Amino acid sequence: MPTEIIMPKVDMDMETGKIAAWHVEEGARVAEGEPIFDIETDKAAMEVEAPANGTLHHLVPEGAEVPIGAPVGWLYAEGEEVGEPPVRKTQGPERAKEPSKSEPKTETPTPAPVTSTAEVAEEKPRATPKARKLARDNGIDLATLNGSGPRGRIQAADVAVLDDRQHAAPVPPAFNNEAGPLSVIRSRGGTGTPIVLIHGFANEAAAWSPIESHLSRRPLIRIELPCHGKSPKRRLSGFPELVSDVRRAFDDLGLEAAHLVGHSLGGAVALAIADTRGNRVDGLTLIAPAGLGPDINGAVIDGIGRATRAEGLGPWLRQLVADDTIITDRYVRAAMMSRKDPDLRAAQMAMADVLFPDGTQAFDLRPAIGRLAMPARIVWGKRDAIIDWRHALGAPGHIALHLFDGLGHLPHLESPDAIGQLIAATL
Repeated sequence: MPTEIIMPKVDMDMETGKIAAWHVEEGARVAEGEPIFDIETDKAAMEVEAPANGTLHHLVPEGAEVPIGAPVGWLYAEGEEVGEPPVRKTQGPERAKEPSKSEPKTETPTPAPVTSTAEVAEEKPRATPKARKLARDNGIDLATLNGSGPRGRIQAADVAVLDDRQHAAPVPPAFNNEAGPLSVIRSRGGTGTPIVLIHGFANEAAAWSPIESHLSRRPLIRIELPCHGKSPKRRLSGFPELVSDVRRAFDDLGLEAAHLVGHSLGGAVALAIADTRGNRVDGLTLIAPAGLGPDINGAVIDGIGRATRAEGLGPWLRQLVADDTIITDRYVRAAMMSRKDPDLRAAQMAMADVLFPDGTQAFDLRPAIGRLAMPARIVWGKRDAIIDWRHALGAPGHIALHLFDGLGHLPHLESPDAIGQLIAATL
């Protein structure tokens, strides 16, 4: 007589159990104690082991609801003849109810023949209950995994490996690391104390052209950040190294005095230089500067960095301004032309990953702004969608604050006359 495999009772209130998955196929040879199927109830999920050695036959299909104590399959000893499903000697609970059928209960206790699992399309991959729970908790599709268990069964370790890969730190973009000094562009003409301009992330020296006519009575010097414009592309370890690079370029200018103007990331760098070279900085203008609070719009930074054509770049650039008609298609095409080098884009993405991880500013210059002794002012658009203008409200009282209602993150582009005249008036 073959050995029956019954639906076990795993909690007091349990009346039926569901066959979640078979780990072995019809006709497979199994050993006593080997996990052969999983069951699910409202309260638990567990695996069931073979009660004896033998060959599996007459398996209830996956997904079937089976009464407690009812057979879900039979184990035949070696050489034992396999026929119709055996009739139990004592009348027990009714046979399994297949989930796809709605037939009325039958009065006869004799189990009807069931279709083998080999003939039933598998609804889910074979996996242990623990693996299923791990996959559920981490949003992992079991169908994407290859199981390392017997007959390809997915184990908890298989899910954990994929989860580790999904949450692993991203591989930094590849590009050729370059040496050499930063790009410095000087204008002709002008007298008196020079103005040193430092642009923001994903921009270049040309970003200052809208306001340069207002500042032309002074010598203008534009420093391009590493990984921008014509400056070398190099992998930075963090904000201190970025400041060190730009400060070296500033020192190499050999200026006795200068007025610093910085925008966004360039504003943070200008502030750091003013903090450490205060004896050579006569004045400081910060336009929507980074470094005065933790939050920043990481989606825009990522979108600009990833864009490989004008159609992908334009929507992100338009978030930099309050009036998006300022960012014309011609402007977008010109911006994309300056970003056509894939190494430059990769270098900027690597830089952003270090400076703005997870949409967070990884540096804090609030102590530095409190130490400033030279005249300083902050200019900000109150419709800035990249860095919250309210960061400026934490500045000490001796820092002048100029807030513009209708401007975004690029005030010097959106209202060049107002911003140019404001800077010129303070020189």
